[in-house]
Amino acid sequence: MAAAPTVRRRRLGIELRRLRERFGGTVEETAARLDWSPSKLSRIENARIGVRVSDVRLLLELYRVGEGHKGEMLALARAATEQGWWAEYRDVMAGEFGTFVALEDEARTAFTFQTYAVPGLLQSRDYAHRILSSGRAIAVSTPRQIERRLDLRMRRQEVLRRDDSLSLSAVVDESVLLRAIGGRDVMRAQMLALLEAAALPNVRVHVLPLGVEREPIFADDFTLLDFAPAYDVTFPDVVYLESLSTTAVLQRDDVTHMYRLCWESLRSVCLSADESLLRISRAAEHWGGSGPGSCADA
Repeated sequence: MAAAPTVRRRRLGIELRRLRERFGGTVEETAARLDWSPSKLSRIENARIGVRVSDVRLLLELYRVGEGHKGEMLALARAATEQGWWAEYRDVMAGEFGTFVALEDEARTAFTFQTYAVPGLLQSRDYAHRILSSGRAIAVSTPRQIERRLDLRMRRQEVLRRDDSLSLSAVVDESVLLRAIGGRDVMRAQMLALLEAAALPNVRVHVLPLGVEREPIFADDFTLLDFAPAYDVTFPDVVYLESLSTTAVLQRDDVTHMYRLCWESLRSVCLSADESLLRISRAAEHWGGSGPGSCADA
């Protein structure tokens, strides 16, 4: 996780590989021209290591890149050396999750499908705390680790409210509104937080109703990210998958396209935006009622 590459470093590697292939040299041939090891060039192109601006300049000169694009690439190389804010949380980001956080922070749009809980970017602090504490039956987390993960989740949410905010479209299964997590007060506060977030111009929440027939797409929870062009370099879509024991960040075009079609199919049978907000409002009223508390209250 300590070396989780930013989108900028990944963009840089992708474009350096494209320029090399256009120039016509293999990794071995190009590395030999610069008296580098082939592994160094390969790791730069695959964003496995950082790269000095001076090394990028040598590659661009070798590839005979024009002055305009050279300037863009050198600016990208400088930006790629900056460490992301998430690096301070590397102790609580296992597997591919650290890579996902780095990608999420620089994405233009996120499409997410959640069947069990409110999406992390839309969770209230108390609700998130209950979610992050709920795995103690199968995995031990110290109170400090839980608090660190909670702080990380809250920090990630800033992407929705900054100047270059992420555009988020979330398909949330209706069962999420009914599933008791943390008791009535926590659930009511979470429903109100969901309504507040949905009022942001860059956030759309779509409720997938339980009573509507739909195509049998029983996908795991997933998040699909896309990215705006920058520094004259495009960046492919990314899909993030998370299960009990593994996480995965996938960039193959056929895979990300499949998940985009999956999300669009699910979205097509959701309630409308207004109907979704009304359903969430009713859930807030339900959790604010005087009925018996959930089993989580005990």
